[in-house]
Amino acid sequence: MNKEGQKGFLIHDWRVFPQEGLLARDNETVRLEPKAMEVLAYLASRPGEVVTREELEHEVWRGALVGYDAVTNTIIKLRKALNDDAREPRFIATIPKKGYQLIAPITYLSAEEDRISLSPVATELEKEPQQVRTAKLGQKKLLMVSSVAVLLITGLAWLWPLMPFSTASVLLTASQGTDGLPTIVVLPFENISDDPKQDFLADGITEDIITDLSRLSNLRVITSDPFLSYKGEQLSFEKIGTDLGAGFVLKGSIRRIDDEVRVNVQLVNAKTGVNIWGQRYDRKLTEVFVVQDEVTRSIVSALAIRMTSQEETRLAQRATDNLKAYDLFQEGQRISKGRTKPDQELARDLYQKAIELDPNYGRAYGAMAVTLAFDYLRGWADAPVESLDRALVLAKQAVSLDESTPQTYWALGFVYLMRKEYKNAEDAASHAIRIAPNYADGYGLLGLIKANAGQPRQSIDFTTKAMRLNPYYTWEYLYALGIAKYMLGDYGSAITTLEEAQERNENEISIKLFLATSYVKAGRLDDAEWTVIQLKTLNPAITLSETQKTVPVSDPVMRQAFLGDLRKAGLPE
Repeated sequence: MNKEGQKGFLIHDWRVFPQEGLLARDNETVRLEPKAMEVLAYLASRPGEVVTREELEHEVWRGALVGYDAVTNTIIKLRKALNDDAREPRFIATIPKKGYQLIAPITYLSAEEDRISLSPVATELEKEPQQVRTAKLGQKKLLMVSSVAVLLITGLAWLWPLMPFSTASVLLTASQGTDGLPTIVVLPFENISDDPKQDFLADGITEDIITDLSRLSNLRVITSDPFLSYKGEQLSFEKIGTDLGAGFVLKGSIRRIDDEVRVNVQLVNAKTGVNIWGQRYDRKLTEVFVVQDEVTRSIVSALAIRMTSQEETRLAQRATDNLKAYDLFQEGQRISKGRTKPDQELARDLYQKAIELDPNYGRAYGAMAVTLAFDYLRGWADAPVESLDRALVLAKQAVSLDESTPQTYWALGFVYLMRKEYKNAEDAASHAIRIAPNYADGYGLLGLIKANAGQPRQSIDFTTKAMRLNPYYTWEYLYALGIAKYMLGDYGSAITTLEEAQERNENEISIKLFLATSYVKAGRLDDAEWTVIQLKTLNPAITLSETQKTVPVSDPVMRQAFLGDLRKAGLPE
């Protein structure tokens, strides 16, 4: 980033202090997280220019591989801080298929002006702002139910090292959730290797541990998105626990040097900060899967979780023992989140290479099936019917090879949904959450299936549960919720939800289709027509006839009304 990006500046009526991470105007002060401030400073260094996602990833994330939503969510946070509106922007405009543009006037401050203008801000920060007091009051209310338990643990924390392990584990009940189950959030494992490519390994370990713990019926697991949330941030365990409603926090790091790997893991009581269990593993790289198993079982032991015989069996099974295949699969998972045609093609190639290395790698078959089904949904397949048939074959093969992993059943459910086989789709998704009762994406898929099958109230129930299990949910959850609200005729709320989904993924055609029809229903024809223009920009070949084939809305009356509204919005036949 250039030197200008480090200086204080004015953006409209906001004073910006990059070094301090602060925004200020009048009596209002806002603190930005580091990445959000870096993005703002970089945009300010190029006022009026369109800055692409790739440029932001290169300059701000410095070439590290990040998920598709990382840039989008950072922009959302900036707009929220600046009180900006994505539809009628005054500060940051989204340029479809290109990037972002800072449209507000920028004035850089001299060193003296920078120092003087920061003085009242620093003074104000010494006081406790009203919004901070309000937030703290809200936190106190959230913690009131468990206040007695917190005091009990705090008062006895000093005895912890002196207690037999079995006795200490009894105290864990003080950090149980409202359903009586202990609740844990798994933070993204940090890659502290010199090689950014090892992010694949760190994210894979995170996901695998979450999946293993999600299988346990006597534990509630909250997902912390490996591409967003707390990655790279220094936050207190108490804040993380309070934010996510978790009694326990698992954090870890990996360092890979040649064929050696070091994994550090720490399990902490979020309410007291007491370290319940920690371990450092120095192993050969080929033993990384053994380490994952040991971490999971150590957590089960530390939290005194009782497992059924079925859960024991499932935990003993691994998706693959081939580290190279695992790396290729994880790279494909990261790339596929881009949701573009080249992304899907590249991810599919990586999954194929993983399968060649391990022909029994069920998850790789399932992931490949999803890319083919997604090609069908987008109209990218040269032979749509054959593509969807091939997807079903791969998804069934995934399940036959790995019946212990919820993701293979998720893939099968998604393929069935694209085929409009709603009962089969629901059965597959339901089986995924029977395997893993805490599998957020399983509930999310059920929410999407129910919405398209004409059962919007059940859809909202499932999607809401998915959001509780994964507070850092992606646009797909909001999309399912938006469809359900549309089906219920709650068009104002559907628009709000779908607009939020669109902010998280501006290139997602499915969101725009339902957003356009919701605008029509709400009498906002201009907005509907503009949304269709954006649709045609994203996919010049999009038509009503193609949309009718791919959108999985089951009810014939609703389907015709949906297509009729798209016609009113200007989508060609």
